[in-house]
Amino acid sequence: MHRKLRFGLTTLLLGCAALTAEVCAGQQPDAPAPQPQALAKQQQAAPSSPAPGAPLRLTLQDALALARKNEPTYNSVLTAAGVAGETRAQSRDALLPSANFNTAVIYTQSNNGTVKYIANNAPHEYISQGNVHQILDLASWENYRSAAAQAAVAKARAEVAARGLVVTVVQNYFAAAAAEKKLESAARTADAGEKFLQLTQALEKGGEVAHSDVIKADLQAQERRRQLQEAKLELLNARLDLAVLLFPDFNDHFEIGDDLHGNVALPPQPEFEAQAAQGNPEIRAALAGVQAASHDVNAARAGYLPSVNLDYFYGIDAPQYAVNGTATNGSKISNLGSSYIASLSLPVWNWGATQSRVRSAELQRTQAKRELSFAQRKLLAEMRSLYSEAETALNELAGLQRSAELSEESLRLTTMRYQGGEATVLEVVDAQTTFAQANAAYQDGAVRYRVSLANLQTLTGVLTTP
Repeated sequence: MHRKLRFGLTTLLLGCAALTAEVCAGQQPDAPAPQPQALAKQQQAAPSSPAPGAPLRLTLQDALALARKNEPTYNSVLTAAGVAGETRAQSRDALLPSANFNTAVIYTQSNNGTVKYIANNAPHEYISQGNVHQILDLASWENYRSAAAQAAVAKARAEVAARGLVVTVVQNYFAAAAAEKKLESAARTADAGEKFLQLTQALEKGGEVAHSDVIKADLQAQERRRQLQEAKLELLNARLDLAVLLFPDFNDHFEIGDDLHGNVALPPQPEFEAQAAQGNPEIRAALAGVQAASHDVNAARAGYLPSVNLDYFYGIDAPQYAVNGTATNGSKISNLGSSYIASLSLPVWNWGATQSRVRSAELQRTQAKRELSFAQRKLLAEMRSLYSEAETALNELAGLQRSAELSEESLRLTTMRYQGGEATVLEVVDAQTTFAQANAAYQDGAVRYRVSLANLQTLTGVLTTP
């Protein structure tokens, strides 16, 4: 009988496993083949493969895609959002009945056919039964709603992190582009310094200028050489910072694909304010935080209420490990049976622990409401501040470009006037310094405008690109 029962149970378990596999296979169909449009979008989003030995041409969109994939801080926020979602699912599943299968054997010392431990039913007791368990209480429901609100908070924070990552990538990307422009400018000024030194030396030989002009030109040429070395170092550091941010294998063999000075329009202020006020993730996170805190208060108050436990058992609890047994008179009896247990737990006294939990939850709810109010005020302030910053950067950019062009023309004319004996060496040196400063300010102004546009998208979620 024991062998038959074990064989029957083994067959039942194998059949259940096969049925479960078929159901899971039916619920998880094969993934459809990617559509042509989806493939085209993936190819546009992925960096194009360069020819062997050629540097990778990296656009801003490529950099954003790589950063989302490899930047650890941003991905840690995504991981937290995923964990919060799983916690919500676990809290939801805790509201549903659970089913378990228990098997146990209890051997008790006998005393002339009776057991010495009165808590046990027989010298040999076999238990093999399924148990369906359900808890009914308000605290579990409120904990689930709180977990759902916390998952919404984590999701909103992930969106905030995604928008902040865009700012970081834009800043590093265009800082590298600006460093390239500054290196070009430094190379031009260094070359101009060398030519001016040669010019003063030639004029000195002809007796047209004093030796002090040569010394001044030599000092200026050395300064330009140092600035060129500093520009090379700045470009190296900017490229390394970008490579660390984007590539998991530290690939610094790339080139910037987007133009730093591309024509990027500033969105109209009414359109910007409408986008910023609609679905701001920080406001959503604060609202969800208030909801979670409110559910926590209700869950704490549920400690004053009773809870109900329901259990249903079906199986065997008999002196034989068999479906059918033998009674004392030798007749056959069935060991299969069921039982029901319903229990009510009514809290009476716990030294004020429930009241303390309620007060703690209410304090956290009050703080969550303060944070929501602060987030709303902060959004209004940032809408004005960030747009004014972008508008100012755009207005100054045109002036910086004009200053760079005028300084370059001034350097050319001043050098010609010096060669003709109409300008002093100090005027040429001053023109060279002005050109270097104006060009660097123009590159920094372009980066400032690009970063200010990226800061706008932290409120709108829309990145303005050329």
